[in-house]
Amino acid sequence: MSPEAAQTLAIQALSWILSTDDLAQVFMGASGASADDMRANAADPAFLASVMDFLLMDDAWVTGFCDQAGFDYMDPMRARQLLPGGDLPNWT
Repeated sequence: MSPEAAQTLAIQALSWILSTDDLAQVFMGASGASADDMRANAADPAFLASVMDFLLMDDAWVTGFCDQAGFDYMDPMRARQLLPGGDLPNWT
């Protein structure tokens, strides 16, 4: 996966999150981002990294997104590793 593909996947994840009404509210509450913030930052790799961090918090969200978008279940993690901060060690 390339960094550009990672950003594209993250944008698709953001769209999926926002199309899921209850999840959109959870994301906006957790991130503090408004609808205007999301539109303004949708191409910012650091913001997209936060989108992927959010998605990866719940396996059901990952599988729901991947099933709908046709991705392998590991693709969101692969994408996250290519976005800012993704190269940091994971100690969990």
